[in-house]
Amino acid sequence: MSEVSLLRLYILRAMYLFIVVGLGFYIWPSMIDPARHWELLQGQATCMLAAFSLMCALGLRYPLQMLPVLLWEVTWKTLWLGMVALPQWWAGHVDEAIKPSVFACGMVVLVYLAVPWRYVFTQYVMAGGDRWWGGRRLAPERDHGAVLSHG
Repeated sequence: MSEVSLLRLYILRAMYLFIVVGLGFYIWPSMIDPARHWELLQGQATCMLAAFSLMCALGLRYPLQMLPVLLWEVTWKTLWLGMVALPQWWAGHVDEAIKPSVFACGMVVLVYLAVPWRYVFTQYVMAGGDRWWGGRRLAPERDHGAVLSHG
């Protein structure tokens, strides 16, 4: 297993804390407001961000186990910046409505810096995956093709 330094674990925890506190101030007041009226997409996005903040709260205790949550964050924000914001910028169409999203998604740079990429590569690219079937292979001398025991 690729070893992650204690300093890197603290950096990861700081990233999770930054997200939890930031979304705590930004998302949670509206989540707990019973009088709040939600438009469909705004409500869905807000609930996804609230769930993300809860998952990042778990990351404070389990920083490596919760890395897939940060990888999801890196992936969707990078895709949005590259496929939505950048073409708008090239076309000269970045207006006041899109600027806050560009800024918020641009903060993904901090996540890129916090993620232990060597660990990610070792654990998610180089390591063998989990098995696909419940059975185990028969002993080699009895194995005639792809016969699996089911037990």
